[in-house]
Amino acid sequence: MEPFRIHILGCGSALPTLKHYPTSQIIELRGKAFMIDCGEGAQIQFRRSRIHFGKINAIFISHLHGDHCFGLLGLLSTFGMLGRTSSLKVYAPKEYESLFKQQLDFFMTGMEYKIEFIPVDTKVSEIIYEDKSLTVETIPLQHRVPCCGFLFREKATLPHIRRDMIDYYEIPVSQINNIKLGKDWITSDGKVIDNSQLVTPAETPRSYAYCSDTKYMPELYKKIQDVTVLYHESTYASESEDRAKLYYHSTAKQAALVAKAANVGKLLLGHYSARYNCEAVLLNEAKAVFPHSFLTQEGDVVEI
Repeated sequence: MEPFRIHILGCGSALPTLKHYPTSQIIELRGKAFMIDCGEGAQIQFRRSRIHFGKINAIFISHLHGDHCFGLLGLLSTFGMLGRTSSLKVYAPKEYESLFKQQLDFFMTGMEYKIEFIPVDTKVSEIIYEDKSLTVETIPLQHRVPCCGFLFREKATLPHIRRDMIDYYEIPVSQINNIKLGKDWITSDGKVIDNSQLVTPAETPRSYAYCSDTKYMPELYKKIQDVTVLYHESTYASESEDRAKLYYHSTAKQAALVAKAANVGKLLLGHYSARYNCEAVLLNEAKAVFPHSFLTQEGDVVEI
């Protein structure tokens, strides 16, 4: 199975601390890499991840709060100084387009690679990126500014043809792909070999939903049903639920309620308020509702 990994570069919220960096992640899938959000210090954490800067295919910005995008221009500048020549797409809320282009004109003159801004409508759910191995779909969220999450879905692969069956029935190479597509095999004496005997099933496609920042959305589960891994902001504990509601954030318990309703495989917690020196209270609260809940920390690599 090809690697599908989440690298946690930062899992803190807006107020900087000595413990956590602002929000940023890198997704690795089938030899490609994508960045989600880019808070301050993201490129330092990027170096610590030991992922080559040149592997980034696209950057996705969920919303225009500084802890999710203040590191973007610095990272793009570093790409240029390192000699990047391949083009890069930046997906971000459409409200950012004018300012982003002004920033590029002011700070990024002379760079030898093209940066293409792709405006995102945060109010609709739609596929904004697609290649031969995955799609990326927006997840409308409810925050104080236009905001969306991102759903990474691996595309289904073909079944695997059994090597022993190829040898036993002397199946030519020219017919292997037809069998993967579901064809039976007919031997030289006319015997039909059912396709199910010739192949083993393909791996189940994996998926990752990234939801930050948002107030509690009881109906959110419908957009992320059965995803393999869910990252959902968990800024506060339940004792601060009124504060979460005021600032359009979620508690750890609310994140777990979404995960449970969506029947996800695993819940990752993050975007912790600076008030918590220890996030165990958030983890315990989430686990009481959804046992497969986990805290994220800088440097974590989550295998999907």
